[in-house]
Amino acid sequence: MMTRRKAIAGMGAVGLGISLGFGSEKKPQDKNILIKNAVVFDGYNQLKGLQDILIKNNKITQVAPGIKAPSDAQIIDIKGKFLMPGLLDAHWHTMLAAAPMSAYNLPDDGLLVAAAVKEAKKTVLRGFTTIRDMAGGVFGIKKAIDEKIISGPRIFPSGAFISQTAGHGDMKPITDAPTFYGGTQVPMEQRGDFVIADGVSEVLTAVRWQLKKGASQIKIGAGGGVISEFDPMDSLQFSPEEMKAAVQAASSWGTYVCAHVYSDVGINRAVDAGILSIEHGQLAGEKTIKKMADKGVWLSTQAMETNQYWPKPLSPKGAILDRKWRKVLQYAIKNKCNYAFGTDFLFSPHAASGQNYSLYLFSEVLGALDALRMATSGNAKLLGMSGERNPYIDGKIGVIQPGAWADLIVVDGNVLQDFKLIYEYEDKFHLIIKDGDVVKNILA
Repeated sequence: MMTRRKAIAGMGAVGLGISLGFGSEKKPQDKNILIKNAVVFDGYNQLKGLQDILIKNNKITQVAPGIKAPSDAQIIDIKGKFLMPGLLDAHWHTMLAAAPMSAYNLPDDGLLVAAAVKEAKKTVLRGFTTIRDMAGGVFGIKKAIDEKIISGPRIFPSGAFISQTAGHGDMKPITDAPTFYGGTQVPMEQRGDFVIADGVSEVLTAVRWQLKKGASQIKIGAGGGVISEFDPMDSLQFSPEEMKAAVQAASSWGTYVCAHVYSDVGINRAVDAGILSIEHGQLAGEKTIKKMADKGVWLSTQAMETNQYWPKPLSPKGAILDRKWRKVLQYAIKNKCNYAFGTDFLFSPHAASGQNYSLYLFSEVLGALDALRMATSGNAKLLGMSGERNPYIDGKIGVIQPGAWADLIVVDGNVLQDFKLIYEYEDKFHLIIKDGDVVKNILA
């Protein structure tokens, strides 16, 4: 089915019947890869028997036993190894994951960009071929990845995190007045990572600004946070009218709003305003999760607990969240509320390297099959809520089937039988393909 985007793209000069007089350009030669003898997890279940997968350019065209290879195909026989879709992280920060906070106090963006570029490559090598970016001026990095200038995951960008004054995204020193009263923008605002908006009209403008940049979904702050200094964790942020304005502006572009919020009261207010994705939500009660399920709202949560990747102990503000995600996820399972996996690592390459271990922790609650479904086809369903704002709408994500983007991982061992293989990625992920390109191959 032709998307509206394709239809409009087809109405160029040639589509309008205008002869440009140029000679026809030579079509690039197709690139074919045939992966043979795979134990396939297709994003939903493990398929029976060994399968072959044919990739043409950057998409999967066939999944079946005994596919005949095109004459020019690169043949990769994986001899019964496990093949799964590339992983999806629904709450990642491309610009903020690896760079230290001190990088914002330098004369230019060099360190920030360099750290983001380096971490983007590492993200793919961990097997995460798609991420939903939940705050950051990431549009340039995304374009560089999509044009294959640098290596990195597919990015569903939110653009700047939209916050009220004294909210989770207000990083101004307490001595600096709000911009309305003559204060200046701090570097995180100047670089497009955060934007402060107060009142319905400013919220409308802030949302429309991110959509203009190319945001696939919008993120606002509906409650207190851990890294912000001045907002209490239990504080309610943005009025119902402001949140409804954000929802109105996003829905006018066919997409949805996500809300950063932990508290039960804050979650209820966000859901009542039409928010469709609750980011974090670790302090929600079961009644609230049931309400989310009834309204089709997603719980996008993270495995926040002390371990070798999260600080020990968590900050005083964050300590209240330690291990709370486990109970709220159980509420979601019990009440059939859609749930998604994300990580939300910030300002530390060491923490970012725990992306796979964080997914492993989810398997302790869900079991291997549901954890792997969540990190592939499940997260893809959430990302698909961006509708026509989906930057990769011309293919399927998180699955192995004809018409899907060729984002694949070959694992030495069956992940459904031993989920520890997920965080042993350096040794056990033998082949990684992203957008039809081999980015790692250590097959014997």
